[in-house]
Amino acid sequence: MYYVFKINPTDQRLAFLCNVATKRKADHQMAEVAGNVYSDAEQPTVLPAGDTELLQPVGQDGNIQGGMEDFLGPHPEYDEEEEEIKYYRRKRLGVVKNVVAASVAGMITYSIYMGLLQMQLILHYDETYREVKYGNLGLEDIDNKMLMGINVTPIIGLLYTPVLIRFLGTKWMMFLASGIYALFVSTNYWERYYTLVPSAVAIGLAIVPLWASLGNYITRMAQQYYEFVNYKEEHVQEQKKTPKGASHRYVIIFQSVFYILFHLSLVFSEFPMVFFLNGYLYDYNHTLYNVKSCGAESHGMIVGLNKTVLRSLPPSLSLIKLESLLMGAAFLSMIIFLALCGAAYRPAEEIDLRSIGWGNIFQLPFKHLRDYRLRLLCPFFIYSGFETLFAITGLILSYGVCSMGMENLWVLVVVYGLSSSLCSTLSLSLLRLPRPVPLLVGGAVHLAVLVGLMCWSPTPRNLTVWPLMLTLTIVWGFGSALNKTGLSTLLGMLYEDKERLDFVYTIYHWWQAIAIFIVYLWSGLPMRAKITILLATLVTAGLSYWLMERRLVKKVPYRLPRIPRPKHKVKGYRYLEEDDSDESDSEMSEEEEEAVGASEDETIGDRVSQDSHSPVKGYRYLEEDDSDESDSEMSEEEEEAVGASEDETIGDRVSQDSHSRWGSG
Repeated sequence: MYYVFKINPTDQRLAFLCNVATKRKADHQMAEVAGNVYSDAEQPTVLPAGDTELLQPVGQDGNIQGGMEDFLGPHPEYDEEEEEIKYYRRKRLGVVKNVVAASVAGMITYSIYMGLLQMQLILHYDETYREVKYGNLGLEDIDNKMLMGINVTPIIGLLYTPVLIRFLGTKWMMFLASGIYALFVSTNYWERYYTLVPSAVAIGLAIVPLWASLGNYITRMAQQYYEFVNYKEEHVQEQKKTPKGASHRYVIIFQSVFYILFHLSLVFSEFPMVFFLNGYLYDYNHTLYNVKSCGAESHGMIVGLNKTVLRSLPPSLSLIKLESLLMGAAFLSMIIFLALCGAAYRPAEEIDLRSIGWGNIFQLPFKHLRDYRLRLLCPFFIYSGFETLFAITGLILSYGVCSMGMENLWVLVVVYGLSSSLCSTLSLSLLRLPRPVPLLVGGAVHLAVLVGLMCWSPTPRNLTVWPLMLTLTIVWGFGSALNKTGLSTLLGMLYEDKERLDFVYTIYHWWQAIAIFIVYLWSGLPMRAKITILLATLVTAGLSYWLMERRLVKKVPYRLPRIPRPKHKVKGYRYLEEDDSDESDSEMSEEEEEAVGASEDETIGDRVSQDSHSPVKGYRYLEEDDSDESDSEMSEEEEEAVGASEDETIGDRVSQDSHSRWGSG
């Protein structure tokens, strides 16, 4: 290393000679240590001249300036572009990890919920189990109230879901909802009215928020993936609104991946039935002994089903072990949501989403219903809820179990789940085919199946219907997969603004929950009446969707409510100025921006006109500016006085601004 210092030209020669003498003495001592009597002295080089910097070496690594450049400069092998590519590759892998984690966690959550609920209803239905285990507790009545709590409470989901999602955040809403499902599992350790019914009501309250946050999360991941792929684009770097349709490809892919994994929940939900409960069930000759009609001629679920379906009661210790396994899986889903799912929005974006006001957040879902696209999709939302519950309570129970026995229930559900999961991949056809194809094809498939079911009444205790039942179940799963994946993808394509996603998915799943409640109410109707309602809803949904697409082709303008600009009452270090907000430009249309710009110009013009009428303009005087008087005519004392007055004026303004900004908090 070197020390840098300056010396005068008169002392430069003296310093140089001292340096040479010191070096000769050091060389002589080193020669004596090595055994040499003397060593040839180095001849002095040419003395420096002029007023220059003299660098004195104190090490062997060169001068200090070169060493600092080597230390602070970029690594010779560092490639900035390559590192940037690696960084965004990691970001993209993180997004894929988020999608897979959310899908797997949702699949585990619903596997536990549906598997436990199915096992619980079968056990509580058995008359012997109720009398031996719980006596006069009235488990059958508790089950009815529990189902009512699960199916009725989602009706009010539209009132609180957007507020909850904005308050907690999308990721934390999914985590909290999965915790409520884990609470439902825990109440089965002690089956009483005051444990089962409140937990069922909590499940009903969590259904719409969970599904709305899942749909919002998957669509946001698709938008983030687009940003990380096209990170060099100007609109991405400046966090502006993306071009219309830019992220549609990733929305299609990610929604398909989600439903491919989620529909496997129907498969895993049958594990308790296959590995535990199925060994305790009577065969179909006993359980269906009093059943007289199935299919289209039936009323209710399965009229005449034997009250004793268990050949022997399962041991309590085995039930506790099974429920403990389900509880562990519920905790696993919570951990996956918490640890593996990243945030859907940046921190500043989440602050902006909350800062539009809780009253506006409450009203915006209702205001979005003014959009004719959502209104015309509502029949499809309702049909989506109808067909989800009809697949289990209608097709599988009233047709399959009624004719083949309860011991074959798990086979039909597993086939339905596998069919739905595999056929969800067909939604990737949206990458090549027109947008209406999946929804209309799925609706046409269901229409054909419903017409066939209207005319078919299998006889009880008839195993010859196996091939036909499996075929109908597979085909229904095909239509369900196109319906579910198509609707979620369509909403992500129609509503690309990240500020609207939670409102739109809340409306979708709220209508779906209302439809499920209607199916719960009609459980006692004749089967042909149920199928007629399904057919009417499906035809209405198809016509409404076709009308919506036709209006969009004709470019009929739709009405979208304006998202208010964030109002940050407490201004942190990011919000000292309004322009520091990370909100996107999608909140204001071009006409609104022009109107705001015009109003700002008018305001500035009014201020200028007011200033022109006043003798004092700020801290500068109009008379002095307009006069031909030069600056040299002012004395030094006058200049100091004017400067002091300017500083005081600026200080007062800064003080007033800081009080106005921070005092509101």
